[in-house]
Amino acid sequence: MLDLNPPDDSGDGTPVRDPVSLNVGGQVYTTTLDTLTRYRDSMLGAMFTGQIPALRDRRGNVFIDRDGNVFRHILNFLRSGALDLPRGFKELALLRREADFFQIRPLVEELAHLEAAGPLITFHVEIDVPVRLLHYNLRHGPENYELRTCSVRAFAVDLFCTWRAFLALLCERFCYRTSQGAARPHPCDPGGSRLRLEWAPRPDQLPQDQYDKQRYRGLAVRDAEAAAADDVPPGPRPVGDMQSFLEELLKVSLAEGFRVDLASPDPADVLHCASLRLVKG
Repeated sequence: MLDLNPPDDSGDGTPVRDPVSLNVGGQVYTTTLDTLTRYRDSMLGAMFTGQIPALRDRRGNVFIDRDGNVFRHILNFLRSGALDLPRGFKELALLRREADFFQIRPLVEELAHLEAAGPLITFHVEIDVPVRLLHYNLRHGPENYELRTCSVRAFAVDLFCTWRAFLALLCERFCYRTSQGAARPHPCDPGGSRLRLEWAPRPDQLPQDQYDKQRYRGLAVRDAEAAAADDVPPGPRPVGDMQSFLEELLKVSLAEGFRVDLASPDPADVLHCASLRLVKG
């Protein structure tokens, strides 16, 4: 059993008790002694079993003069025993250096395996298909109008990819269809890693002028040879539903070396998913 009151050589004789508050480079974390001593042969294990003196800041937090932002990944590894890095994590070298400093061997080994495998490219897809009720006036004569209601399925897809060139490829493959002609989609962030596609196919009962008035737009797929053109080539394939979109998206993704890593809510029904993750590398 772990002694929850190990000796502390911080100078004031105050024992370390659960929960433990740590000030790591100005970032304050709260955890337990069990978590901090999960690997007894690490620096943290030695510090919190009384083998290494612990310093305290003015508020009584155990103070460690290391990178406070990266420490959260170390603490999460101690909690779960797994390395779960966020999308687009770019501080792998810094994390490896901190893992070396704290002498957490399993984490050092995990990072070595990750670097040996090369960079992992992740591609996340979040899907929303709201149904909107559109009320509009249908004109039969100079002063003869009829109020009508139409259901419009509006599709929205949020795409995130750590490989920006792949989103650029999608921007070439898909195009919007509007009354003014074709338009390319564009990433919605300066770094070019996020793309949002929104479209609404025109229902048969909705007149074209009403569809244009609402500023709805359709989505189409360019063939690979015409993808570099600025205009929609003759006979582009309209994307009428989410299943058609996912089929095309998977076709492009698999051709670029991605594989399906997660599909929710039903992994066996990728074409009807609400969330999709693909990985490459």
